[in-house]
Amino acid sequence: MDDGKQATFGSQGELRTDGDDEEDGAVDSGPAENDFGEERGENETKCGANRYDVSSLLQKAVRRSDEEVAAWAAWELVRSGFAWNFWDRINLYVVEDLRAGHEVALVIDRYEELARERWSETSWKGRLCAVHAALAAARAPSSREASHADDYFGELSAERALAREEGREPRYDHPADELEPGGRYDVAFDQHTYEGKALGRNGRFFRTHGARVGPEGEPELSRQWRLQSMRLEDREYVDEELARAVEPVDPDDKWGTDASDGE
Repeated sequence: MDDGKQATFGSQGELRTDGDDEEDGAVDSGPAENDFGEERGENETKCGANRYDVSSLLQKAVRRSDEEVAAWAAWELVRSGFAWNFWDRINLYVVEDLRAGHEVALVIDRYEELARERWSETSWKGRLCAVHAALAAARAPSSREASHADDYFGELSAERALAREEGREPRYDHPADELEPGGRYDVAFDQHTYEGKALGRNGRFFRTHGARVGPEGEPELSRQWRLQSMRLEDREYVDEELARAVEPVDPDDKWGTDASDGE
């Protein structure tokens, strides 16, 4: 099969590849027949399966890191004229089934761009892009953390509202219940909030409390820039404030109460 994709020479002696052909190895989306020569149904793929079933299989394969099944499902959807369905679903799986922050999202986006904008989706190049995208997704760390978070936060908010209606304490703590000056998230109320301004919290508070990072801390160069910048300001900082400004937050107590009011 790969031999048919090698470079050839055109009638004028020019070097050509399949990509130079108008159809570029594209799958005919005209009269739809399956692999057995039978007319296909509206949502039937060429192997005779329902596209919704193949799409569901693709998602489970990505979720379970089954590379071969994911690659086949992608290929089957695209060769059957459902490339639009594949790209829509594989992008959903990036946010529904893969670990947050993984670079695979950019990789898949690039494959989609190549398939849709540079080449035909149903050409052999388009099919390769789909297979690559499916393999990339299946090889990425799987996690349904965003989906679980969405479920949990929804249930948490509903439980909080029900507890108020029934006049009882909620079964679980809700972040909004401690989002107030003096609460667990006191540091959030800096010069960028109405409450912080009312408390007289200005740039000093922000630099020594609100701008701290961690728990890995600032890179050394960033740490030097922060300290030198503070020393060049109009206001004076004591050594304790300078040290706190670049001190990593405690990994066991990220919201530790080290705040002070005012300047």
